[in-house]
Amino acid sequence: MLRILRQIFRTGIVTEPLPPEEEAKIELVGARLEESVKRVFAGSLTIRQVDAGSCNACELEIHALNNSIYNCERFGITFTASPRFADMLLVTGPVSVNMAIALKRTYDAMPPPKLVVAVGDCGYNGGIFGKSYASLGGVANVIPVDAYIHGCPPSPSVLLSGILEAVGARRLSIGK
Repeated sequence: MLRILRQIFRTGIVTEPLPPEEEAKIELVGARLEESVKRVFAGSLTIRQVDAGSCNACELEIHALNNSIYNCERFGITFTASPRFADMLLVTGPVSVNMAIALKRTYDAMPPPKLVVAVGDCGYNGGIFGKSYASLGGVANVIPVDAYIHGCPPSPSVLLSGILEAVGARRLSIGK
């Protein structure tokens, strides 16, 4: 154990920082997102992410939101394994026939108000997989979608911007 700790102290931090322009963009979007999340969700936004049949490129970018570089938790965003505690459902990929029932059950298990965001081109319209015998196409063909985040795959900064827009739209619809 001590040998491992010595190695850690000798090596130091080896992650590369974001380019300054990307860091400034993340900070700006994050500050706006944190303000919206505090106003709409009373402090924190809890997200349940579901892979409905994707190639996993979008999942890699979503996981990057949680790493030490982007650190979405500093903006009040956390991920949960249970839809019963989730405020937002983040769905990636075209909905495969085998995942349609599980996605619908996850959506039904969420407490209202529900916020659903389809991530990537596949979540929007099925992307390169389209609609076929094994795929139902976009997420909106199975459950209602409140917002879309386009890209193949969308970068972490685009994901944060899309979540900000989705929360902002939710704020507007709650206020009406």
